[in-house]
Amino acid sequence: MTELAPDAGFRGNEKLKGALLQHAALSPAGLSERLFGLLFSGLVYAQIWEDPEVDMQAMDLSEGHRIVTIGSGGCNMLAYLSRRPASIDVVDLNPNHIALNRLKLAAFRHLPDHASVRRLLGEQAVRTNARMYDRHIAPNLDAATRRHWEARGVTGRRRISVFNRNIYRTGLLGRFITIGHLIARSHGVRLEELAETRSLREQRMFFDSRVAPLFDKPLIRWLTRRKSSLFGLGIPPQQYDELASLASDGTIAPVLRHRLEKLCCHFLLRDNYFAWQAFLRRYPKAEEGVLPTYLQEQHYHAIRETTDRVTVHHANFTELLARKPAGSVDRYVLLDAQDWMNERQLNDLWTEITRTASEGARVIFRTAAEDSILNGKLAPDLLDQWHYQAERSHALNTQDRSAIYGGFHIYEKRPA
Repeated sequence: MTELAPDAGFRGNEKLKGALLQHAALSPAGLSERLFGLLFSGLVYAQIWEDPEVDMQAMDLSEGHRIVTIGSGGCNMLAYLSRRPASIDVVDLNPNHIALNRLKLAAFRHLPDHASVRRLLGEQAVRTNARMYDRHIAPNLDAATRRHWEARGVTGRRRISVFNRNIYRTGLLGRFITIGHLIARSHGVRLEELAETRSLREQRMFFDSRVAPLFDKPLIRWLTRRKSSLFGLGIPPQQYDELASLASDGTIAPVLRHRLEKLCCHFLLRDNYFAWQAFLRRYPKAEEGVLPTYLQEQHYHAIRETTDRVTVHHANFTELLARKPAGSVDRYVLLDAQDWMNERQLNDLWTEITRTASEGARVIFRTAAEDSILNGKLAPDLLDQWHYQAERSHALNTQDRSAIYGGFHIYEKRPA
């Protein structure tokens, strides 16, 4: 496999361009795709925005399972290791995500204890994190990943120094959330005040009185009419169109309001670290709430002992599966990648999924809209080989604490 250096941008990333670009360069759609590609070529997600607890329930994940998953921020892959699967292949088209996944794996392998892992990956303003990286992690990284984290930016600081501050405020999504906070403050709303609530009732009152009215403001309605304004959420042009199909007034403000309402009001704040990242831009302290699955002490030893079962690839899903033998994969995690795909790409992907699927294999994914992306797009001869678990998909979607997707979907391979 040919590796791409983590510092390569959109122009040099043929894999990303192949997945994203579907229209002529000078067409409106083509310009949107290329702008999104330029933004997406940097770090997008420091934290994944799909709930791994929901994933593991949907997969009935257990020891012995062989998984292929998209990497993103790496939180899901590490959470899956808590169940001690046989293997995990992680794929991603963004070399910054590749570097982050490898760094997180190395942290579990080489840092001395759970407290060190938690300080590096779960806490902010820890000034010694870069020194801890130098001592324990850097000597054990591959050359490309080490170059990535030790490269210096325009300020002269090494990239790894972001862990001395708060990596979750960086990346495309982290900066988008910061801008969202600034816009809210310009309208007299401090989103951080959600931390002062002590019950679901108080969270609901905060949303109804402080957050919901923001979506009627002219500035926000103007912004949500424009695809490019939401690229910071990692929403590509194709996915924006799916969201816009749910609205009737030319803006996706009502859709975003509904998703933010679920994030703010459907789960106790102390139980929802996704809400902490959105409203507080950090993880909770021990006395404030729960950490992500992979940072909880109870899972530390299982993850540390199984990191060698993970292989991280700079590749797309279809490309990796094409190299695998028939019947060699038990669980597939597609995140929301299919929202990006045209019909040819979908059918190519599911041809390889179907070929490599073991008996009883499962595929899980999310969609911006509520309905499965496969309806009306996947060839009947492929779709007929899979059973859609409609009721369980709907039930688990209501439990997804990240709250940003319209649909969660589970497909199980039918017996031959």
